[in-house]
Amino acid sequence: MASIQFLGAAGTVTGSKFLLEHEGRRVLVDCGLFQGKKELRQLNWEPLPVPVPSLHAIVLTHAHIDHTGGLPRVVHAGYDGPVYCTSGTRDLSALLLPDSAHLQEEEARYANKEHFSRHQPALPLYGVEDAERAVKLMETFSYERSKEILPGITLTFYRAGHILGSAVCVFDLKSTGQRVVFSGDLGRYNAPILRDPQGVKSATTLVVESTYGNREHGETQPEEALCNAVKRAFDRRGMVIIPAFAIGRTQELLYHLRNLEEARRIPEVDVYVDSPMACDATPIYLAHPEEHDLAMKELLARGKTPLATRRTHFVTSPNDSKRLNLIEGPGIIISASGMATGGRVLHHLKHRLPDARNTVLFVGYQSEGTRGRRLLDGEKELKIHGQLIPVEAEIRVVSGFSAHADWTETLRWMKGFESPPRQTLLVHGEPDALQALKARVEAQGWKAAVPHHLERVELAR
Repeated sequence: MASIQFLGAAGTVTGSKFLLEHEGRRVLVDCGLFQGKKELRQLNWEPLPVPVPSLHAIVLTHAHIDHTGGLPRVVHAGYDGPVYCTSGTRDLSALLLPDSAHLQEEEARYANKEHFSRHQPALPLYGVEDAERAVKLMETFSYERSKEILPGITLTFYRAGHILGSAVCVFDLKSTGQRVVFSGDLGRYNAPILRDPQGVKSATTLVVESTYGNREHGETQPEEALCNAVKRAFDRRGMVIIPAFAIGRTQELLYHLRNLEEARRIPEVDVYVDSPMACDATPIYLAHPEEHDLAMKELLARGKTPLATRRTHFVTSPNDSKRLNLIEGPGIIISASGMATGGRVLHHLKHRLPDARNTVLFVGYQSEGTRGRRLLDGEKELKIHGQLIPVEAEIRVVSGFSAHADWTETLRWMKGFESPPRQTLLVHGEPDALQALKARVEAQGWKAAVPHHLERVELAR
């Protein structure tokens, strides 16, 4: 008997964890942290719903924390088996996981110092040592190369186009002839830097993300919208604060800002990348030419620097980050985290939100319950580090920057299957998005279902 148990990202857009079981062997696909609502974040403190020693392998679709951030905690609990991923995912995880651990340790220390946590003492979920041990367990192989990761279970990675190293994971179960496909997070077609998502020809069971199952990105040109937002802020001589994921979104922003500056559509101004992880990740993006699209390859061949403007400053030290508070503007600060759930961007928001000359520019999805969503919903005060901060700055959103496929692009990818899977299971979406995509998938004549948290589904044969 083969099955999948949904330990995360079921009925929600975060905490990706799926337990694939086949003939007594257990593979955990993704090991993400829950983010957003308090009731979800509290799940991070609970033990894995299955015994950690029972896991035989872990497979990662990509490096984002909602897909990898629980791995150090599982390692701390005793897991010491293989963690399979692409080389891009390993390289980014080597930055992202220790950084996540460091941020948690720092936030716990700050909470204890300022006494704003209800827990005494405040503790991190895991430490840097746990994260480093997790990275050492990672074993990589390239796209389109099949590997038997356990007896009778063969894994093949295909490009997902979401971030560097992101993969669609295809599991072939030898004894039953079943093929289980996990889409991971699907990227967009014709997006800059990375190649498009690759199609998969067949599956008996498909597990597909639904982040934008009820939304369409439309024909918005992100470069055009970014240009307008930046020029509007500069007219007020203000600073533009862009909360952005250090991995993927920051590099895409730099790519577009360079293009706009090169075309003289925006003034040449200082751009501060205030995230040590983003500063380290950007060279990694340049170091993986096997993932670059043709435009990126062409820029590099011409000796251009695709991921920096003329006056881009990569800010790494805490003191240099604090000095940004002294800058009046105009200028741009790109800082993590992308949903304003933690990291240095909180300090910039704390300092810049009360000033109406400034702009907070969101360039990605803001999950329910995050500070980013609350700002977009129009809240006039935001609690940061135990203080209520008045919101006077302009709050704007630029669409078209999402690294997730919308529903039309998801269906486009699904049409690459030569025949419908026997079952399609929709995950990684909020309830409205899941139900909307389910209806659209069923309208194509496919069988679809939305599993709930901890549900176990037997695989179709």
